[in-house]
Amino acid sequence: MQAIYDFFRTLPVESLNYTFVVRALFAVLLLTPLFGLLGTMAVNHQMAFFSDALGHSALTGIGLGMLLGLSRDLDLVSMLVFGIFWALMIVAIKRTGAASADTVISVFSSTSVAAGLVILSSGGGFSKYSSLLIGDILTVAETDLIWLLLALVLGIAVWALIGNGVLLTGINASLARSRGFRIRLWEGAFVVLVAVAVMLSIRWIGVLLINALLIIPAAAGRNLARSVRQHAVWSVCIALFSGVAGLFLSCSTGLATGPTIVLIAAACYMVSLLVRSVRK
Repeated sequence: MQAIYDFFRTLPVESLNYTFVVRALFAVLLLTPLFGLLGTMAVNHQMAFFSDALGHSALTGIGLGMLLGLSRDLDLVSMLVFGIFWALMIVAIKRTGAASADTVISVFSSTSVAAGLVILSSGGGFSKYSSLLIGDILTVAETDLIWLLLALVLGIAVWALIGNGVLLTGINASLARSRGFRIRLWEGAFVVLVAVAVMLSIRWIGVLLINALLIIPAAAGRNLARSVRQHAVWSVCIALFSGVAGLFLSCSTGLATGPTIVLIAAACYMVSLLVRSVRK
């Protein structure tokens, strides 16, 4: 790893002289492609606010871990367990048809953030966890990069396996079932993967911004793409560009990294709208 750090220090970018910036760059290169791929499935499946609900559930997961007496080093474990449980509950209730997907997601999102705030604010202790709201990717550690690499590999494998099935299910569930797609199994795998990705990255992206990083590149890619494959490629490229450009811009200007990345992604979305209108 030290050899990689030394290589980046030879590049004519002043901020890369700092080890924590290089680690943040690696995190961006691992996170953004994963969110780009998952975002295509979320957008096509009309679950744009799903990651938002999961991000809010991170607060509840940490709160439950605190109630169970887990140390702060085990926050990630409690977030993962509760996030996966919350994701599967959302899908299970959505399948009943009791309400539309956006209504179910909104109810779960509001409930999880309220429960998390109640638990964490008891005794005036929420200030210790306020950093989760906006995150800080510059605090990523080397061990975190290993988990992000595993998540990216798993995400690519799952997208290659079930991407078409999830897309077809979002368009016409009956047709997908008639074609032999195992809808419940694949939808469950998709939401679990999103939950894992969100919980792994929530400390660096933040509760308030996690949904934007997942949805905006995919929405922009959809405006530019002419096929499902192009949608994935455009989404990943826009996510990568936004992440890298946002990181370097924030380092050179002193701006918060997460919000800067999201604003650049939003600018890409505006450009994609213009391109789409010109095509029409």
